[in-house]
Amino acid sequence: MAINNFRFDRRAANRSRNCSGFSYIGLLVIIAVLAVVAAGTVQTGAVVQRRDAEDEEIAVGLEFKTAVRSYFEATPSGMPSSAPRSLQDLLRDPRFPNPKRYLRKIYNDPLTGKPDWGLIHSPEGGILGVYSKAQGVPIRQDNFPDELFFFKNKKTYRGWVFVYGVVCTEAGCDLPNHEEQQEMQQQ
Repeated sequence: MAINNFRFDRRAANRSRNCSGFSYIGLLVIIAVLAVVAAGTVQTGAVVQRRDAEDEEIAVGLEFKTAVRSYFEATPSGMPSSAPRSLQDLLRDPRFPNPKRYLRKIYNDPLTGKPDWGLIHSPEGGILGVYSKAQGVPIRQDNFPDELFFFKNKKTYRGWVFVYGVVCTEAGCDLPNHEEQQEMQQQ
C-alpha cells in the first residue's frame, strides 16, 4: 500500500505543476491587459489636461485683449489714443499719476507654463495683442466664443491671436505688416 500512496502523491504533484504553468500564463495576460488599460488612461488624461489648458488659454487671452481695449479707452483727454508699449503698462498705466491697472499680473501662457507671450505690435510699436508661442496643433478646432470665430480650424496655436483694434475674418486677422505676424496668420 505504501507504494500505491507514493504513486498517487506523485500524480497529484505532476498535476499541480501543470496547473501552475497555466496560472502563470493567466497572470501574464492579466498584467498585459492592465498595462494596456493604464496606458490608455494616461493618454486620455493627457488629452483632457491639454483641453483644459486650451480653455485656460482662451480665458487668459481674452483677459489680455480686454486689458488692451481698456488701455485704449482710458486714454486721458487731450492725448491721442495709443497702445501700451509693454505688457507692464497694463499692470500700471504710466500715462496717469495715480496707479491705473488693467491686469492684476502678467499671466503665464497655460500652454507653455511661462509668461513668455508672442506680442502683436502696431506700426507705431505699441502692443495690440498676444499669442501663444506653444508648438503643436490645437485639439479644439471649432465652437469658440463669438469674438474668436476666426480661431476655427487653425493649424497651430500661433494662429490663436488675442488682438484688439484690427479687423478679423474667417481667414484670419488683418495684422500690421510684420513678416512674423503674417507667417503666423498663415498657420
